[in-house]
Amino acid sequence: MLAFCSRAVAAMVRPCVLGRPRHLVKPVWASRVAGRYLSHQRGLPSLPVPPLQQTCQRYMAALEPIVEAHELSRTRRLVEEFQEAGGVGERLQRGLERRARGADNWLSQWWVQVAYLDFRMPVVVHSSPGLVLPRMDFRDRAGQIRFASRLIAGVLDFKTMIDNETLPVEYLGGKPLCMNQYYQVLSSCRIPGLKSDSVVNHARSSRPPRHITVAHNCQFFQLDVYSSDGTPLTPDQLCVQLEKICGASREAEAEPVGILTTQHRDVWGEAYLRLISDETNKESVTAIQRSIFTLCLDGAPRGAAAELHRSSAAVQMLHGGGSRGHSANRWFDKTLQFIVGEDGTCGANYEHAPAEGPPIVALIDHVVEYTRRKPETPGSPAGSPPVPRRLRFNVTPEIRRDIQDAKVSMDSLAQDLEVRVEVFGHFGKNVPKAHKMSPDAFIQMALQLAYYRRFRRCCSTYESASLRMFRLGRTDTIRSASSASASFVKAFDDPSKQNQEKVDLMENAVRAHRAYTNMAVSGQAIDRHLLGLKMQAAEENLPVPAVFTDPAYAKALHYRLSTSQVPSKTDCVMCFGPVVPDGYGVCYNPMEDHINFAVSAFNSCRETDAAVLAGAVEEALLDMRRLLDQNPRSKL
Repeated sequence: MLAFCSRAVAAMVRPCVLGRPRHLVKPVWASRVAGRYLSHQRGLPSLPVPPLQQTCQRYMAALEPIVEAHELSRTRRLVEEFQEAGGVGERLQRGLERRARGADNWLSQWWVQVAYLDFRMPVVVHSSPGLVLPRMDFRDRAGQIRFASRLIAGVLDFKTMIDNETLPVEYLGGKPLCMNQYYQVLSSCRIPGLKSDSVVNHARSSRPPRHITVAHNCQFFQLDVYSSDGTPLTPDQLCVQLEKICGASREAEAEPVGILTTQHRDVWGEAYLRLISDETNKESVTAIQRSIFTLCLDGAPRGAAAELHRSSAAVQMLHGGGSRGHSANRWFDKTLQFIVGEDGTCGANYEHAPAEGPPIVALIDHVVEYTRRKPETPGSPAGSPPVPRRLRFNVTPEIRRDIQDAKVSMDSLAQDLEVRVEVFGHFGKNVPKAHKMSPDAFIQMALQLAYYRRFRRCCSTYESASLRMFRLGRTDTIRSASSASASFVKAFDDPSKQNQEKVDLMENAVRAHRAYTNMAVSGQAIDRHLLGLKMQAAEENLPVPAVFTDPAYAKALHYRLSTSQVPSKTDCVMCFGPVVPDGYGVCYNPMEDHINFAVSAFNSCRETDAAVLAGAVEEALLDMRRLLDQNPRSKL
């Protein structure tokens, strides 16, 4: 297994942040409640194993725009040897097909293990995405608490649909999608290990949790959110409880234990064992792990210029701003953390192992809508809820050194990461739709053009595609850099090319991207199949086939552009870090008349600059629109 935990594999699997375009998803309310989830899941097809020759052929096509001719020639020979009759490729293919016949999903267990639990870099920045909500209309602690109480109530309202199995079933092209991930995001937590992590989910245990964790002033509290009769606390009751927590957290200073969760996973795994060797600490950690979710109440951040507020907010959601910011006011192993700042900065951070972005976004859309409703007249409360319980930690000198080390590491990471959030206000989905183009494909081609203009080369590009058409499906890769996109970006600024030819090349590139997207969501893309073949070789104790040690394969997995579209009803944007040192993380939310972008890069790389790429993307979008407007298609 360790043979497959290379940085290349980590780069391949980390950016599957966010599923496929949700504009393709149609929510439909279920007519049945009892047992609906299980019957729905049983009715879904299993993930197919694509034909070997098909994948090999498509792999070679994917390499064409990103490797040199002499590299391509060498790789072609290796691929031909791999897929020849009676060779190792056929043997591994048969092994995968056997595995598929005996499993709900031949990939899912491997995927979670290799993509997330075996990934040893910090989950902060490298794995866990942040989500930035619009700034709320409060600027003090009283407003913060009022909003947070409504937020808690909104999450519990969504949880009721999960518990009662009345969530809307989503459909893609008339086909139902797997809803399993919705049942994994609440009451779950990642557990650090020495070599590999695990995930625990308490939602369906014999004693499901009735509390959330509240973090304030780098201290953690257990807040029971249900009354004795099982009904959720009202927002007014929650306000009172949150006031108690804020008051109690100011009474004494506490060691910032939460910052330990920002560490490299092996380092945190060792510190974790030291931490929970004390019974009081173990009880406190268990309370956090069992809780439904975490609410982080942040103080006012350092002042940022108004035009940079969204970028500053993205930093808070992604990593908290370092040890002098709010990075210790988090428990980053928790699957879902809502973050509410005193200045109206709001959003979320989520640990990626249990789910992709769509369930998180659906939950957040529901919560935001809930907070905007007119408050209902509460009924009579069923007794007074218990006082929130401070989770205490006994910090030894050794653990104190662990905390200090975590501060140093977190501050280094925070200083290295640049995040730029921009609102492209010139147009949104409306323009590509008016030209009968996929908005997602149009934006992806703008990213290709922006990158090419900046570096004069094409690069391996990742966009996530959902496999939720299949039982327990997660994601595959949409490879946005294609021969068609390369032809388009190389011709765009070429004065020898006629505008009509450029339009033709743009349309061809958009169609190619759309075709790859359709191929990916139907389980016929190449990346997960190739990973499965490599994993199967390990299962059979075979040497790693030469096609996977080929430099071209490493180049194919070196995603300098790691991208994801995360559409939402709420005017928000997700953000995540680059997956390679010299790369970018780009997430976007296309609204009808504008597009929210989040671009990240590492300052330690002299080549990359998040602000510069964001500006280049804006120019590319405007130039592409100008070209289309100046060269309209005949309607005849």
